[in-house]
Amino acid sequence: MQSKKIMVIFGTRPEATKMCTVVNALNKYPERFDVKVVVTGQHKEQLYQVLQNFNLKPDIDLGIMKENQSLSYVTSSAISGLDSVIQEDKPDFILVHGDTTTSFCGALVGFYHKIPVGHIEAGLRSYEKYSPWPEEVNRRLVDVVADILFAPTALSCENLIKEGYKKEQIYITGQTAIDAAMATYKEEYLFNEPELNKIDFENSRVITMTAHRRENYGEPMRQMFTAIRRIADNNPDVLIVYPVHLSPTVREMAYSTLSGHERILLLEPIDFVDMLNLQARSHFIMSDSGGLQEECVVFHKPLVLMRDTTERPEAIEAGAVYLAGTDESVIYDVSMKLLTDSNFYNQMATARNPFGDGKASERIAHILSQYFGFVDELPEEFL
Repeated sequence: MQSKKIMVIFGTRPEATKMCTVVNALNKYPERFDVKVVVTGQHKEQLYQVLQNFNLKPDIDLGIMKENQSLSYVTSSAISGLDSVIQEDKPDFILVHGDTTTSFCGALVGFYHKIPVGHIEAGLRSYEKYSPWPEEVNRRLVDVVADILFAPTALSCENLIKEGYKKEQIYITGQTAIDAAMATYKEEYLFNEPELNKIDFENSRVITMTAHRRENYGEPMRQMFTAIRRIADNNPDVLIVYPVHLSPTVREMAYSTLSGHERILLLEPIDFVDMLNLQARSHFIMSDSGGLQEECVVFHKPLVLMRDTTERPEAIEAGAVYLAGTDESVIYDVSMKLLTDSNFYNQMATARNPFGDGKASERIAHILSQYFGFVDELPEEFL
């Protein structure tokens, strides 16, 4: 049987971290799959850092990123560029991931060309149109046009079934982010960022934080950062490490609120491997990120989630993540509880991992092998 042309489309750092393991899993079967990696360049430097970590190079880079790019610009540029690429390459199948504008555009153009689309990380829902924004709408739109829905958990599968999707098109695979985290952690590790190698992890309680969500711009982010500074003020053994996002809006508020404190380390964005290994060595994590909600459970690190909703309620239910919102007093209080109440800390740190077992990428490769008739049996689902 002739191999099938699989086009894998992504454009941001978070997508890359979760798709590179899938690409590598598909590449194990060259007799089955001819894999082409197409990136839009929705992110640039951060995207290539991840690709290098997984020893991958894109076959095509549309290079659409520009300064202060709008969502409308990204959408129109990605659709136009991907239309030409797909028209020329004529893949047998398209894979997209998650909830980015690139994923939505890749799925939509695949639909326009009547090419089957697979959606990795399907079925996540907050059921709030503007939170996270624009991701909640993006992921719903991708699910509408996808032919195969790779749901990471039983809950995401249930979401899809409730919305009318057929169980026959849904496969519970686990989360590929878990695959990436498990493959990236190193017990003995030298950071690429020199400042991180200076940290005394033995004698400091390190809190890793990130903040970048658009819906948190303005007053919510100011409250988050004010809580962070209070935590540093009142805990002399705590060091807060914040790789500051490249968004000009985020950077202006971060540096105006947090700079100049001896126990707050503001860094330029760090690469994926550094970030994973920093999380693993931290006391706990504070973030408004989506992906960190999954990664924290791999390393048994509590996470204070600084946003009002989550599309990953499994982490809340498991007890690994505390949904604090963006109110300064709530963020401060729960963080102080983690620093002072060992029972509370241990309950969160020992929560089960609801997201995966490190085999999601292999399951996806196996499912596509069965879809195209290379094997007869489907793999066991992640439960």
